[in-house]
Amino acid sequence: MDICDILKKSKTIAVVGISSNSSRTSRMIADYLVNEDYIVVGVNPGKPKIGGMEVYAKLEDVPFEIDIVNVFRKSEDIPQIIPDVLAVKPKVLWLQLGIANNEAVLPCIEQGITVIQNKCIKIEHSYCY
Repeated sequence: MDICDILKKSKTIAVVGISSNSSRTSRMIADYLVNEDYIVVGVNPGKPKIGGMEVYAKLEDVPFEIDIVNVFRKSEDIPQIIPDVLAVKPKVLWLQLGIANNEAVLPCIEQGITVIQNKCIKIEHSYCY
């Protein structure tokens, strides 16, 4: 499945590492995705709501199926989130531009989760629409 197919078929996106600061990239992209009619939730401990989006402490707390887990964390932090990703089994694990960890994402690939690394979901979305 190509990226445009993924973005067209997906409805729900969890943004891991969302910031309450509206000038941070994670927040700007989350706001963009909301404006493009995706259901977007944040994952960031200690933040109950950001800009009208529900925010959960961890992925497992999200009360519905997640199509894309979109990650804004450092490459070296990726191994820490993989167990949570495997627990919720999204269709796609998306590591934002500048983020990649080939070794850490292997268990996701082995479980049939599509992995996209080092690509900006907003940029890719703009190519598709």
